[in-house]
Amino acid sequence: MDFIDQKIQEYAEKHTDKEPEVLQSLNRETHLKVLQPRMLSGHLQGRILSLMSKMIHPKYILEIGTYTGYSAICMAEGMQTDGKLVTIDINEELTGMSQSYFEKAGFKDRIHSKVGNALEIIPTLGYRWDLVFIDADKVNYSNYFDLVIDRLNDGGFIIADNVLWSGKVVEPVKANDKDTEALLSFNKKVNEDTRVENVLMPVRDGLMILRKI
Repeated sequence: MDFIDQKIQEYAEKHTDKEPEVLQSLNRETHLKVLQPRMLSGHLQGRILSLMSKMIHPKYILEIGTYTGYSAICMAEGMQTDGKLVTIDINEELTGMSQSYFEKAGFKDRIHSKVGNALEIIPTLGYRWDLVFIDADKVNYSNYFDLVIDRLNDGGFIIADNVLWSGKVVEPVKANDKDTEALLSFNKKVNEDTRVENVLMPVRDGLMILRKI
């Protein structure tokens, strides 16, 4: 995930708005208590998600992959006051932690958590989305895209995380590396889809930004 020189990364973070205090606390607690803390969006990517949400000013946001709730809070910062963010995760163990921080951030009533298989849950949701963030199991990225694209409002955005996969997307694919194969397929699929315009940003582990035309 370390594509950028550490000094450049530190300079970029120094010249980016600071994390709100509640996110600083969540960041620290995630690193102290949770396995694989690098899954957290973190300072720079989190501020990108927040700023993009503020530009889009979405009413309905879907997040696929909650983890400890950091990215959901970032996107909720730009959500309309009567809006709703639905976040889905298959891991029930972290729900208590994410819920406590949703409350601390003032979004308890506007961020709604669902635990289970996102492929089964998404079709049951009756919203038209303005913003979708995909950050879950890589083998299903294309399936998630297919499930949400017709429920995405024109001009709405999809953001997919980890699309550079620690640089593995530009290396020979190892046998049985299903995650890398899936991300290569997803990146090619959305790049050729005429329903969206897209840019792949080499931020952290790669963000694919899609706008429905």
